[in-house]
Amino acid sequence: MAKKVPLRQCVGCGEMKAKKEMMRILKTPEDEICLDVTGKKNGRGAYVCRSSECLNRAKKNRGLERSFKMKIPDEVYDHLEREFKDLEAE
Repeated sequence: MAKKVPLRQCVGCGEMKAKKEMMRILKTPEDEICLDVTGKKNGRGAYVCRSSECLNRAKKNRGLERSFKMKIPDEVYDHLEREFKDLEAE
């Protein structure tokens, strides 16, 4: 029997994709927001497609704020955007 692929919904575009194709954004128990490259860190996760376009969409539609039930300052989005660009450059 084929193994079930875990799907996650992008908080930017709303598309369902395989977990491995997505970036996990993490809210730690200390309310810190960061990119979880391993996908294994402890905390509440929200998923975004691997494009800065979807990150911008998540910012516009407040997808991350809804997922984490908190207001997210612009600096956090700027920081996430920089991390995204570094990963896209690799």
